[in-house]
Amino acid sequence: MRFRHPDGSTVHLAYCTNVHPAETLDGVLAQLRDHCEPVRKRLGRDRLGIGLWLARDAAHALVTDPAALRGLRTELDRRGLEVVTLNGFPYEGFGAEEVKYRVYKPDWADPERLEHTTSLARLLAGLLPDDVTDGTISTLPLAWRTAYDDTRADKARAALVTLAERLDALQELTGRSIRIGLEPEPGCVVETTHDALAPLTAIGHDRIGVCVDTCHLATSFEDPHTALDALTDARVPVVKSQLSAALHAEHPADPAVREALAAFAEPRFLHQTRTTTLAGGLHGTDDLDEALADGGPLPDTAPWRAHFHVPLHAAPAAPLTSTLPVLEAALTRLVGGPHPLTRHLEVETYTWQALPPELRPRARAQLTDGIAAELTLARDLLTDLGLKELP
Repeated sequence: MRFRHPDGSTVHLAYCTNVHPAETLDGVLAQLRDHCEPVRKRLGRDRLGIGLWLARDAAHALVTDPAALRGLRTELDRRGLEVVTLNGFPYEGFGAEEVKYRVYKPDWADPERLEHTTSLARLLAGLLPDDVTDGTISTLPLAWRTAYDDTRADKARAALVTLAERLDALQELTGRSIRIGLEPEPGCVVETTHDALAPLTAIGHDRIGVCVDTCHLATSFEDPHTALDALTDARVPVVKSQLSAALHAEHPADPAVREALAAFAEPRFLHQTRTTTLAGGLHGTDDLDEALADGGPLPDTAPWRAHFHVPLHAAPAAPLTSTLPVLEAALTRLVGGPHPLTRHLEVETYTWQALPPELRPRARAQLTDGIAAELTLARDLLTDLGLKELP
């Protein structure tokens, strides 16, 4: 979906296909047929943007076979779909029964991460619509915080400098500009947007910036305006933003609240949980069940937020809610001003099948309806900010 900003530039809205995990090229093609095109039709659109997730095997198949890449581009066009952004964070296995810490491997100190991201950049240059010259890719925020020492930090920094050089060369070759955004996430080396400032200013290249995920922003209790102002002041580009909402519990000491939260503790993904207090600052656990354990480490005198991407249009039932207001505040700052801070927005609710059983879509059509409803909400927020939806 495309929107005209009041300054005349085009803002793109997509939804991320990591909600339909597939490891192979055949699986990606099936996603387009079974999910992406039906969402487009449900919205009544001639064209729909998707934030494509290409796992290692799918990316390898495409980068080693130009005919396969042309075939994917043809299939996108045939189904009324377009790609201006990729999700390069998960490397493989995102559809596994247990993902947890595995999603952070390989990290930016491992050569595989650089080679995979380079491949994604080359592929995106070939997938961009004919009238679009700029593409973006979100990626791992350097590494999970443990086992990350100065040696690995040096390797990660060198890898990102090499990537920036490769992206410069790619633009010279293709005329397409591809930028990469580190995606701050709780528990990682770059947990917050503030954590991104030092490593990115040290790299000092405008092709390497930040992907602002509004669920992660909210989980870490960052104020959107403060965070985005700091990035702007440091001249760190907001490459893209993922529109998502976290789980919010206002009164975590209440047994009914804890019981409601326990329904969201599940074995597939990590659900980092955070609270903030005036005396001690930010406190956190790596997962929701750890926070809920008897005698757990989190203070329960202030609200908790959990890294669980809840559907944008459907907040959890009381006594829980979502951090949709944080998303709205961030979006106002991102695209509501005289010029957009970013032109690539991506709805990323990948946890539909991790929701409590009674909230999960039971049929493909229900998932289609849910994704379409999320995109409709995002569209309405954009038009309320003065952007005009384009055909």
